Amino acid sequence: MDLANGALRQIVTRLPKIELHRHLEASFRLSTLIEIAIEHNIEMPEYTIEMLRPFVQMMPGEERSPQHFLAKFLTLRQFFCSPEIIRRVTREAIEDAAADNIKYMELRLTPRALSNILNCSFQSVMEWICAEVEAAQALHDIQVRLILSMNRHESVEIGQQVLEVALAFRDRGVVAVDLAGNEQEYSAKPFQDIFHRARVEGLGITIHAGEWAGAQNIRDAVETLYADRIGHGVRVIDDPRLIHWLAEHGTALEICPTSNVDSGVVANWHEHPLPHLYREGVTTTINTDDPLICNITLTDEIIRAIDEMDFTLDDIKRNILNAAQSAFLPPAERAALVSRFRQMLEFDT
Repeated sequence: MDLANGALRQIVTRLPKIELHRHLEASFRLSTLIEIAIEHNIEMPEYTIEMLRPFVQMMPGEERSPQHFLAKFLTLRQFFCSPEIIRRVTREAIEDAAADNIKYMELRLTPRALSNILNCSFQSVMEWICAEVEAAQALHDIQVRLILSMNRHESVEIGQQVLEVALAFRDRGVVAVDLAGNEQEYSAKPFQDIFHRARVEGLGITIHAGEWAGAQNIRDAVETLYADRIGHGVRVIDDPRLIHWLAEHGTALEICPTSNVDSGVVANWHEHPLPHLYREGVTTTINTDDPLICNITLTDEIIRAIDEMDFTLDDIKRNILNAAQSAFLPPAERAALVSRFRQMLEFDT
């Protein structure tokens, strides 16, 4: 797009946006981490943002690998040491999204990770988070729904607990469940009964697949776990027949380009499969995944898609509209969201 960067940023900042794949646990503000460390006596060599940054954010020159990327989460999870912190991070994540002109967001969280240090129930975690979501929505022009994640490298029993709390909080904004975790070494198949029940109960299903392992994991997510959407899914590029199948069936991919580069899934921006998948008719959406770790906003992500992937503004609008059409909302609410975004984006085709 032939615009000076400042002009492009103004245009993209003003665009109404949708985020379908953002992890609460990686949505801290750096300044908040420092304040928490001081208040809760979390030991640090010095209490400055620049000292902390390399431990929670991918840095220039740092090796791009899953190991380095996931190590940032290990540091971040140490900070969830009070109910007030969980509430604050939730509130600030929504404030930051609203400031980026995100109008609809599905924020995902892992109850097990948030409850570990406090040794509290998943129910308590959800009470705190839902209260903050409700309050923040009342103050900002944003609609927020919640996705609850379980990890494939943890027990099926934990997954069952996640499903139970998801069902218990459906009337407080929970719309879907997710399977994440180590897809290279752990099969999704032991969780089939959990996701079958989620399907029967009417919850949406999104599965992290085809990120750090191959296209077969995407097939398993669709065929075994009844996935409506796929988290990441970039390894589908290795299977042309599966690309065609996803395009034909409208299965949405929640693509997070900067995260894919930072975690070593894709070597660089120019090799990212997003443009090819989009032009093959796959329902692609653009997301941040982990705003703190990647040091990005959704505006930043979109600008990179334009600068590095030769997306046009119309391509971006189509991806935003794809996200509206793929939202985990009841049909009437989803139709209203799509209609609203068509109008706001001045989208006629």
